[in-house]
Amino acid sequence: MKILVLNCGSSSVKYMLYRWGIRRPLASGVVERLGLEGTFIKHKVPGREIHQVTIPCSSHKEVAAFIIQTLTDPKTGVIKEPSEIEACGHRVVHGGEKFSSSVLITPDVLETFRELADLAPLHNPPNVMGIEAAQEHLPNIPHVAVMDTSFHQTMPPASYIYAVPFEWYLNYKVRRYGFHGTSHLYVSKRAAVMLGKKPDEVNLITCHIGNGVSFTAIKKGKSFDHSMGLTPLEGLVMGTRSGDLDPAIIDYIANKEKLTCHQVINFLNKKSGILGISGKYVDRRDMHQAMDEGDERAWLAFRIECQRAKKYLGAYMAALGHTDAIVFTAGVGERGWEMREEVCSDLEELGVKIDAERNRNAVTRNHESVISTDDSPIKIFVIPTDEELVFVEDVVAILKGHYGKEDFHYSFEDPAYVNELREEAYQREIEEQG
Repeated sequence: MKILVLNCGSSSVKYMLYRWGIRRPLASGVVERLGLEGTFIKHKVPGREIHQVTIPCSSHKEVAAFIIQTLTDPKTGVIKEPSEIEACGHRVVHGGEKFSSSVLITPDVLETFRELADLAPLHNPPNVMGIEAAQEHLPNIPHVAVMDTSFHQTMPPASYIYAVPFEWYLNYKVRRYGFHGTSHLYVSKRAAVMLGKKPDEVNLITCHIGNGVSFTAIKKGKSFDHSMGLTPLEGLVMGTRSGDLDPAIIDYIANKEKLTCHQVINFLNKKSGILGISGKYVDRRDMHQAMDEGDERAWLAFRIECQRAKKYLGAYMAALGHTDAIVFTAGVGERGWEMREEVCSDLEELGVKIDAERNRNAVTRNHESVISTDDSPIKIFVIPTDEELVFVEDVVAILKGHYGKEDFHYSFEDPAYVNELREEAYQREIEEQG
């Protein structure tokens, strides 16, 4: 079975074509700057040079057609005909309360995603456009939606109900939903393997740190609490998002700056976080370069981000009672040794002991790493996430009728299989860098 996976954002579309029978990706890539000048595709096939060209695409419909064309082209492709694609998996950020697991897409399901656009205005609309475009070009195959929110549907009411009038929840479903679910799911299962335990035997704090940042307290293998809320704005300091703040600030600034509440929230989503504090930077690499050059506001942004993260770690350790491991993942979580060191420092009394040398060496390879000391009661892991593999697994599980059954074992629980994939990815990375 060959499965196409699509992750559609407003200005980018990530994709992967995966062959289930041999458990290998045949091709992967990304289309960036969608809707802007200079739209380009970066297409990767194992064993070949990267194919990158500017493309004349301005819509998700055109991008879907171009991706299929690239996959079937005699020079760049890995299949001869679109009919070789037997299923398609789609990332959908917000599934609301209706979906507690991945689902086969029907017209009713798609309409629900449209209705949830108010809860994820930056994400659900492009997700829906991507689904519609793929269905038009691949109309005769099953399409499956994998929601960021579904992993967090195991949170207890004490974790997801806000201390606001309860009617807001009853009438408008105002509650904590949680995001980055596929990433937290993947690394939690890999952490269980590294600990030598079953997933339902471990308590973890998984730290997804990229432009968006979210932490999850995982109790006995299931999401117990999560830092993001009704929308992805709540929680930790992020690239452009403020995270937690006094809600009275919204009305206060609206009055001072003569803005609407909607405009203030737009600032909190797009002009705050690292960018808001530093005044210049979103990418942490740029921020660290500025720190090296003595930029005090860059240093302040770094310290604020780390302090907020450390507070969440402490809170989740208290909520779990016992923690087996802390897991760092996503772009900054996997490569930002500085942040990991700062966040985990001075927590020895809580059982967290980071090994400085292991931590710094962990960024040199795309591998799973242990960065805690040998005697640390709580282990600290760096685990590269693989959300696309979760999409593939869920598609296969649904189509084969295995979804939710205890005897369905995810391939990413097999350490030999995952380590082999990691080694292949590392070798490709070395080749790409010359």
